[in-house]
Amino acid sequence: MTSTAVTDGSTSALSLVVQKFGGTSVADPDRIRAVADHVARTRRDGHDVVVVVSAMGKTTDELIRLAQDVCPEPGGREMDMLLTAGERISMALLCMAIETEGVPAASFTGSQAGIVTDTVHGKARILEVRGDRLREAIANGQVAVVAGFQGVSTERDVTTLGRGGSDTTAVALAAVLKAEVCEIYTDVAGVYTADPRVVPNARRLPAVSFEEMQEMAATGGRVLALRSVEFARNHGVVLHVRSSFTWEQGTWVNEEGPMEQAIISGVTHDTSEAKITVTHVPDQPGIAARLFGALADDEVNVDMIVQNTSTGGTTDISFTVPRADLAAAMRVSEALGPEIGAESVTHDAEIGRVSIVGAGMKTNPGVAARMFRVLSTEGVNIEMISTSSIRISCVVRARDVERAVKALHAEFELDKPLA
Repeated sequence: MTSTAVTDGSTSALSLVVQKFGGTSVADPDRIRAVADHVARTRRDGHDVVVVVSAMGKTTDELIRLAQDVCPEPGGREMDMLLTAGERISMALLCMAIETEGVPAASFTGSQAGIVTDTVHGKARILEVRGDRLREAIANGQVAVVAGFQGVSTERDVTTLGRGGSDTTAVALAAVLKAEVCEIYTDVAGVYTADPRVVPNARRLPAVSFEEMQEMAATGGRVLALRSVEFARNHGVVLHVRSSFTWEQGTWVNEEGPMEQAIISGVTHDTSEAKITVTHVPDQPGIAARLFGALADDEVNVDMIVQNTSTGGTTDISFTVPRADLAAAMRVSEALGPEIGAESVTHDAEIGRVSIVGAGMKTNPGVAARMFRVLSTEGVNIEMISTSSIRISCVVRARDVERAVKALHAEFELDKPLA
């Protein structure tokens, strides 16, 4: 992760809470008023409050469609300028609603909040956070409402932070302002043992460690963006994932996690990736470095990588990328193919990934065998395998993903709370 400068400074004597509200939480005027009421209650309970908001509902998707209607391949700079308008609308409307509750509020764009990024449009990384204007607003008794997902580059252009950028904004501000907690409000009541839309009896986890949450976010858990969890872990920001519809207690994400570690904490899945295979490349040093170096230069994020056993001096290299990056990855791979002696470059967009995550995996042997046995029983063929100390991921056919998730959830009895 890119190193990020955090500028120290004091806030007022009250404890500070950062609250982030996603697009469904501010989707219409009624939802905005409900959020404003909750923010005002938090303020009256004796907390200083900084709020980070996403664009309303499907606003970002609508802006992307609008851009594509006027230009087949819009440039990154102008796309960022366009897309950041969604969060600016949300922040202004929420400020109006908060002030209607009798609580003073002020809105800030990413650049006004002091979020400085690199120059990569569409998925910029935060380099520095200067919180002076937010501290001033807090000292004046105001709720500071910040547009998420955006910043200003070192070349003074507006930038966006990519998928889950508002989560990252909230965690970064919580770190720089020394917040007591960063509350992430969404349309679900916390982090679950599986996606409740796939497994209806999935159980909400009261707490999860940063390590487990990172693996969940990286393998398809959609509640928190991976970069925000990395940022929280690096800067010691305690997260609380909650529902903006029920306001009930959700899932705490911190260094310790639950007091008693389960063998498996959750099953995640992802059907948003594609697989690329570069066939019959010479099995010699430097080939993989050239291929993946070229992909990195084109800002393509590669996930799982498998290289087959050498046969006759050649090998196949398969890797997965986000489906959104498939066109760029194929362009780079096909252009480089002749240079590295590849026979062909193929792609497969009908794949999915199923993963099991759990800190207890470190001290309980046989977890992988149980996972593979379950998939075999279900008739699910494994195409690629990737592991860490607390995670096992398998690439399978996209059509088999939901069946695999349900079977694994049942195998590890994740619907039952810890004794």
